[in-house]
Amino acid sequence: MPREAEPSLNERAFVVQALQEGLRVDGRAFDQYRKLELKFGDQYGVADVTLGKTRILAKVSAEVTAPYTDRPFDGIFTITTELSPMASPAFEVNRPTETEILLSRLLEKTVRRSNALDTESLCLVAGQKCWSVRVDLHVLSHDGNLIDGSCFAVVAALRHFRKPDTSIEGEILTVYTPAEREPVPLSWLHSPFCVTFSFYGEGEITLLDANLLEEQLRVSSCTISLNKHGEICQIAKLGGTPVEAATLLQCTSVALNKVKEFSTLLDQKLAADSKRRDKGGLLAELSAENER
Repeated sequence: MPREAEPSLNERAFVVQALQEGLRVDGRAFDQYRKLELKFGDQYGVADVTLGKTRILAKVSAEVTAPYTDRPFDGIFTITTELSPMASPAFEVNRPTETEILLSRLLEKTVRRSNALDTESLCLVAGQKCWSVRVDLHVLSHDGNLIDGSCFAVVAALRHFRKPDTSIEGEILTVYTPAEREPVPLSWLHSPFCVTFSFYGEGEITLLDANLLEEQLRVSSCTISLNKHGEICQIAKLGGTPVEAATLLQCTSVALNKVKEFSTLLDQKLAADSKRRDKGGLLAELSAENER
């Protein structure tokens, strides 16, 4: 099984010593993220997220299907992740690595189990027909912190997505094309984001948004998922060096500030995209302004 190229002893010593002296190799502050960029595709539900050199693409699709027998009033919502060899030589097709399994589980807990998407609103005919919403996540380039970037991409794509409008007469379900009726957004309850902290030394040095080299040298990590209201969805500290409770509390307050920044950025990008799409569209027709 291919493995990631490990940093040399000199690199290890250099990075660790720099951290002890309060410096990061790329010159960022310990609590600073790399530049986060978000672009939406021409289709609804396509989000392209760039975090430094890490790049992730999320695409949402929906189809009408039968609900699960034990959840007749709920729609279906799934997230699938794909880490291809294009992103990193350590990944193989159809052979999930530990990184991929952890990523899909964390996204599952953060977005699906926290009920960010109202699955009851996806029900069309109880026990017979519902919407099945699926998010496909493709990692295009891996340079550390896949979890935070992937979570941001999934939430952005879901909030940007529009599903076809439907109507029911008796037992006949009609699905309208975008030309017949304007597609409708998903029923979204809250926007959870992941913030990952990396620990070094004896757990006393804490970094935000570690790149690939810093990730390979950390002694422990902790991912906190929460929304802008401070409601924590999950905290994942998977092994590694123990961390003081006070440090974790400090991390949650830092995470809350970062999540508020993410929420603001996403709202701004969605508003800008909506304005761009409506140029000369329905809103232009309905507005009473004219050029004089």
